[in-house]
Amino acid sequence: MASLNPLVTLFLTYILLTLFHCVAEQATPPKSTKIGQGYRLISIEDAPNGAITGLLQVKEKNDIYGPDIPLLRFYVKHETENRLRVHITDAKNQRWEVPYDLLPREKPPTLKQNIKRLNKNSISVSKYSSSELVFSYTPDPFSFAVKRKSNGDTIFDSNSNDSNSFGPLVFKDQYLEISTKLPKDASLYGLGENTQPHGIKLYPNDPYTLYTTDVAAIALNTDLYGSHPVYMDLRNEGGKPYAHGVLLLNSNGMDVFYKGNSLTYKIIGGVLDFYFFAGPTPLNVVDQYTSFIGRPAPMPYWAFGFHQCRWGYHNLSVVEDVVENYKKAKIPLDVIWNDDDHMDGHKDFTLNPINYPRQKLLNFLDRIHNIGMKYIVIIDPGIAVNTSYGVYQRGMANDVFIKYEGEPFLAQVWPGAVYFPDFLNPKTVSWWGDEIRRFHELVPVDGLWIDMNEASNFCSGKCTIPAGKVCPSGTGPGWICCLDCKNITSTRWDDPPYKINASGLQAPIGFKTIATSAVHYNGILEYDAHSIYGFSQSIATHKALQGLQGKRPFILSRSTYVGSGKYAAHWTGDNQGTWENLRYSISTMLNFGIFGVPMVGSDICGFYPQPTEELCNRWIEVGAFYPFSRDHANYYSPRQELYQWESVAESARNALGMRYKLLPYLYTLNYEAHISGAPIARPLFFSFPTYAECYGLSTQFLLGSSLMISPVLEQGKKEVEALFPPGTWYSLFDLTQVIVSKDGSNVTLDAPLHVVNVHLYQNTILPMQQGGMISKDARMTPFSLIVTFPAGASEGEAKGNLFLDDDELPEMKLGNGYSTYIDFHASVKEGNVKVWSQVQEGKFALDKGWVIDTIHVLGLNGSGATATIEVDGTLSNVTIDITEQNYLYGQGDRKNNTVMARMKGLNIPVGKSFSMTWKV
Repeated sequence: MASLNPLVTLFLTYILLTLFHCVAEQATPPKSTKIGQGYRLISIEDAPNGAITGLLQVKEKNDIYGPDIPLLRFYVKHETENRLRVHITDAKNQRWEVPYDLLPREKPPTLKQNIKRLNKNSISVSKYSSSELVFSYTPDPFSFAVKRKSNGDTIFDSNSNDSNSFGPLVFKDQYLEISTKLPKDASLYGLGENTQPHGIKLYPNDPYTLYTTDVAAIALNTDLYGSHPVYMDLRNEGGKPYAHGVLLLNSNGMDVFYKGNSLTYKIIGGVLDFYFFAGPTPLNVVDQYTSFIGRPAPMPYWAFGFHQCRWGYHNLSVVEDVVENYKKAKIPLDVIWNDDDHMDGHKDFTLNPINYPRQKLLNFLDRIHNIGMKYIVIIDPGIAVNTSYGVYQRGMANDVFIKYEGEPFLAQVWPGAVYFPDFLNPKTVSWWGDEIRRFHELVPVDGLWIDMNEASNFCSGKCTIPAGKVCPSGTGPGWICCLDCKNITSTRWDDPPYKINASGLQAPIGFKTIATSAVHYNGILEYDAHSIYGFSQSIATHKALQGLQGKRPFILSRSTYVGSGKYAAHWTGDNQGTWENLRYSISTMLNFGIFGVPMVGSDICGFYPQPTEELCNRWIEVGAFYPFSRDHANYYSPRQELYQWESVAESARNALGMRYKLLPYLYTLNYEAHISGAPIARPLFFSFPTYAECYGLSTQFLLGSSLMISPVLEQGKKEVEALFPPGTWYSLFDLTQVIVSKDGSNVTLDAPLHVVNVHLYQNTILPMQQGGMISKDARMTPFSLIVTFPAGASEGEAKGNLFLDDDELPEMKLGNGYSTYIDFHASVKEGNVKVWSQVQEGKFALDKGWVIDTIHVLGLNGSGATATIEVDGTLSNVTIDITEQNYLYGQGDRKNNTVMARMKGLNIPVGKSFSMTWKV
């Protein structure tokens, strides 16, 4: 759901914020101003836990953005061989940090009362190293650097001198500044959430502001719903790639200025808590990062099916029609969603008794549950202020709401006047879980969609409910503020000295959200905790769902923070039905894979306004390969379910038909994400880091390591120019079609309206099934394996894997008796071809009766009449069908085509190891 009609939002916000912008420009010194002389090191010592700790003293005080904190403590520790922490805070006073119970991690030693100072002559440049990273410092003015030991590369260097545009370390109560030099050839990714018009690579001088905000995703280069102060840096030095990651664990608002050869953080509170991840591959970086912040949540199998939603399904019969029409159109559908249409007066955990009568809804859910479909509804955090509303009554009784001047902070969202639950309060977490339990007894939903949790507010400032009038009136737009409100600018929290570029126009940080001087549990200020609101709600919601029936939860959250992927999936918010927004959706999806939130997608065909028929065709051809695939539209847009146009229905049957065949592969990628953080959808450079031409590629993407999607992203195009990294690629829709890219090639591919180009890389074994209308049915069909060798190679190896489990179980792991894992291998050498499997925990797959029916082996030279298969010591022969392959590109001097060998009717139990051999 949008917080309001997006066109109206943008117009009103622009007018209002332009006024604020003029004021802010006068109040804020130029961005390039160097502030102060930094700090000097006055003490250094080894800590008992293998770390080092030191004291920094300010060199020269000034009052720009407030007084300097005179004495800082820095703490440095190699927490693992490939993770280094650098923590800098006030040496005498505790400061706000992301709560250690929300994001579990090591605590630095407690601040000492007796501070030991050394003679400055005893301090010199020093180094402190692990096997991967070397930390060094310069004492006066203090700066630090982090280097990679293997090649001496400097990955962070805060040293400021006259030749640099940036200044030394600044540490004030409400303004922290630190910078690093960068080589000009570095490729940076991350620093979200924002819509990046230039693609996935960070673009010098674009604004990067991190502060969770309800601004539609159509707003470019603006702080959006999530805050992820992490970036990946990929460098190619003489053809050898090295990647590393840098996280600044800080939840306060910040601007990050990327100048191409430097990066500067300007933060309005908290501490400097850096984590450096050594890589050296992009996959290593994400592995190390998610090892620290939390591995991505395991998703249920059905979550990889197709989802349909709309804001504006006014009654249950409309929802029933949608499900029936998907069935008639023979378009797969797993999950039907309700935006707030099912609610009574927009109130959480309620049902509209007229439009969604409970008994009829339960009957409908019985019908769809019996065939394996699922049902998900939305919840917004704002709880209606209504004395006859049980959720409100129990919330007040348990004192669960965020406070302002001792009373619950009053805001307005869809129900009208609301209070916001304080998810940092343990009592709130218990109350929230109880409300979810009560609602589940009312309606057995299969997951929850938590929206508007930046938090979004239709009003700003201190508000009261107006006397003598209904608010909202029910006649005008629901997003117009109708409370009596006055601005809050009297505190330094509501009007901090440094203005971050909030909403892209330096809006006051309390604009259309909770006042930043509002107070959470234990006196925590909204000023500090603002950007973790959605994160804390995700944790509370996950705990509630997991405790409900002991099943694996599914949660979709709009607002995210570092670590949100451990609990929730994400969609990219209010996008437009335009070709530009289709293109942007790829970059945003790929960013969230780097952020450790791999289950991500955008509203297919756009949230608003009406997409053209051609655009919706092309969008489902991309969206069918998002990890999270959902069509969703605005209340004010015409209907855009995939069956509304016959041409779109055809494209959907084609693209989603392939997705449903790929479900075992997607689900295995889900397992890999859960155990190693590996993104499901990845930029090409993850698999081809030596191939620098793909570093900025934002119009194609990989699923896993070897399945490449090359969609049409421009109006009127019937072909697409795709970049093929070096190697052999096979068309997934027609396995006989081959592209051989010797050193990397741009290839023009045919792409008529209903065609999306999907290619499988060499050396891969891809497990597939036969598809179906619902994942529950598709998952019981026979398996096939596609084995790819480099075209015509006399020697080659291929591998793949498959994870299968009971997706109702909360944990996704081997060894519980309800899962099976298979490694597939294949080789060709001296004319001998071998395909085999190694099975772990085979009983689960055997009990399900899964079999491998067909194996395709691609890229062979010659022919073969029969193959021998061995299962459990029993030998049998099978006939091999041979088909010549067609080179679309790159046959070169080859005199003979390569061939595809197909073996069908195999009936090999998935849960048993097998071996197959033949001679070509």
